[in-house]
Amino acid sequence: MRRVRDDDPAPGEPPLTDVLGELLAVDASGVVVRTRQDDVRVPAADIVLAKQVPPAPPRRDRP
Repeated sequence: MRRVRDDDPAPGEPPLTDVLGELLAVDASGVVVRTRQDDVRVPAADIVLAKQVPPAPPRRDRP
């Protein structure tokens, strides 16, 4: 999901950021996404784009 950053980006920094993970909850006020680090609440007003992404392929062992 792409969202408006909730901090104050410095000049030249992108105004948007991505939140990647499992969608846990959706309601009129926003969504909750489980990322690798934490569950992240994203307000509906901050969501710019959302799309389903397949899981990453399993890692291959290197010889």
